[in-house]
Amino acid sequence: MKKLWLALWVCAALLPRAAALSAAAAVTMDADTGETLFAENADSRLPMASTTKIMTALVALGEGGLDRVYTVKKQYAAVEGSSMYLEEGERLTLRDTLYGLMLSSGNDAAAAVAGECGGERAFVDKMNAKARELGLTDTRFENPSGLPSDGHYTTARELAKITAAALRDPVFRDIVSTKTCTAAGRTLVNHNRLLSLYEDAIGVKTGFTRAAGRCLVSAAERNGRTVIAVTLNDPDDWNDHIALLDDAFSRYSEVTLHYNQNIDYRERNCSGLHL
Repeated sequence: MKKLWLALWVCAALLPRAAALSAAAAVTMDADTGETLFAENADSRLPMASTTKIMTALVALGEGGLDRVYTVKKQYAAVEGSSMYLEEGERLTLRDTLYGLMLSSGNDAAAAVAGECGGERAFVDKMNAKARELGLTDTRFENPSGLPSDGHYTTARELAKITAAALRDPVFRDIVSTKTCTAAGRTLVNHNRLLSLYEDAIGVKTGFTRAAGRCLVSAAERNGRTVIAVTLNDPDDWNDHIALLDDAFSRYSEVTLHYNQNIDYRERNCSGLHL
């Protein structure tokens, strides 16, 4: 008797969380299907700090011209907060700036990207237009960096959707999966520790402000499936993301189907006759 072995991925029944999360909101999502695998307060509007920069990068990548060289303006270098340490008058490409945006979480890089893609106000309008294009109703941007602002918010679920859209761009995937690189003469180190802590991690972005707390978006790929995890205001985000990703992948189990060629698998009616 010959057997044909087929390996299929099927979604397992929802599994309970082994331990409570520290996050104010959390979600895991299948990046390809958009299916929500786990959700906790996933539709609550909350600030998202520098995870904002996922949308900043997504819009900038849509603008093109990544290898265009520009000159850093004084207002770019003067932006407060995390920085890739741009200096007024230096020249670099938009591509290098995007590495500074996503690895070093540079607020100066965010200002430069926005400024060189039509100006900050117009760029933020493009960010909000992209959110509407993605069908998001609980996301609003007021700046490209994620600095605190009352009208700047998203939800864990909608941030996962933004990330899924961004991960479809191979340049974005390449940037956020980079642990360290040299760009514009400076060494940039990715703030995302999960690239070292989690074997299958492929990015994506950290964030922190006092108003937003610790925010983290991560993604991992295993056996052809990409899972996105998002936590907002999570003091134990690294451990929570490891647990969330493990939980998400455990919802898929490998099943082996046996095919016996001696059995006729044609559809039968209730009397046993072939149809």
